[in-house]
Amino acid sequence: MASVVVVGAQWGDEGKGKIVDLLTRYADYVVRFQGGNNAGHTLVVDGRTYIFHIIPSGILYENKTCVIGNGVIIDPGVLLDEIAGLGEQGISVSRRSLLISSNAHLIMPYHRRLDQAREEALARENKIGTTGRGIGPCYMDKVGRVGMKVGDLLDPGLFKDKLQAAVDEKNFILTRQFGGEPLDISSILEQFAGFAEQLAPLIGNVSVELDQARRQGKHILFEGAQGTQLDIDHGTYPFVTSSNTIAGNACIGAGFGPAHISEVIGILKAYTTRVGEGPFPTELPEGDVIGDALQSKGHEYGATTGRRRRCGWFDAVVANDAVRLNGLTGFAVTKLDVLSGLKKLRIATSYEVADTTYRHMPENIRLARLARPVYEEMAGWDTEITAVRAYEDLPSAARDYLRRLEDLTGVAPILVSVGPDREETLLLRNPFAA
Repeated sequence: MASVVVVGAQWGDEGKGKIVDLLTRYADYVVRFQGGNNAGHTLVVDGRTYIFHIIPSGILYENKTCVIGNGVIIDPGVLLDEIAGLGEQGISVSRRSLLISSNAHLIMPYHRRLDQAREEALARENKIGTTGRGIGPCYMDKVGRVGMKVGDLLDPGLFKDKLQAAVDEKNFILTRQFGGEPLDISSILEQFAGFAEQLAPLIGNVSVELDQARRQGKHILFEGAQGTQLDIDHGTYPFVTSSNTIAGNACIGAGFGPAHISEVIGILKAYTTRVGEGPFPTELPEGDVIGDALQSKGHEYGATTGRRRRCGWFDAVVANDAVRLNGLTGFAVTKLDVLSGLKKLRIATSYEVADTTYRHMPENIRLARLARPVYEEMAGWDTEITAVRAYEDLPSAARDYLRRLEDLTGVAPILVSVGPDREETLLLRNPFAA
């Protein structure tokens, strides 16, 4: 039995979906443990593109159980649309293939309204860059112990009582603080009664099922969303998401004991990107020839938001933060092919702020904004590598680049992606192998 956690090692959008898809071949269960539909995983399988927002990408495989853990927050309308979309592509979703934790929290209509109203009220320089999908307000209600849980859908009386109290409070804020229109409780009750009927067969106790699977010797893959630098505690706060994105939350967000985790794999893009606001020391400005080339060749648009991703050179400071915070045992390096054709490559090995050198991201957000990268240069390669299927067939400069990343972080790559398709991947070590 092996239990492997996959997390983003940068600011998200590292290509976790493809890596999880590949590793799912060896797993019996695939588990989402945090975040909501502000995350998106894109897969290209046999030329067809799939985009997942809530359901684990392992749903494309037969005989796998996908799990949505208690640490995930769920917009039931989005989830049901995703299930319907899969059905249109010939992929049916049943209790055998998908289990939803009764302890996961629900994104309600008032969460989306509050998210958008609060972001609009912020001055331009203070905007977080939220997706407006209600993620932050939902997590606020969870921590405030007034949230609506998936399991509440199965008890109409309890759901109505909790909803009435919530709507009374949220309508006061929406109308008095933001000057908006109030929400109608009857329409919400009607809508969520429909959601309850459709989702009821999929709801259960995730922690119990995963423990039983572990005892039976099943392989479990935990699929993280976003990236390490977006962690609510350890990221570039306040320009972060509303959950813990690091590997430790795989246990909390699924009810799984930490002693049972075998490996933690960090996904690293061969360069660095970020969506939304916040510090980004190695960013190349829009209009920069190389930055625009990375953006164009890498198709750097958010899978969920469609927003242009900011692009920059590889940042070893960010990578080393991920090693420390997650306890990484291996890296999966994605989009190496995007660097093909660049004559020179740069790697940030530290930051300078005034007269101080940093080898970790400064915790003070003002210092993080002022951080200037200290670069080293390496030779690039001209050869296109999407057809390469063995590590030794990579250009020598590409292998040198990967070895340098290993030298700087102390963690070896276990997988290298040389193109977007499922088969355009070099698996150097299988973390599920005994």
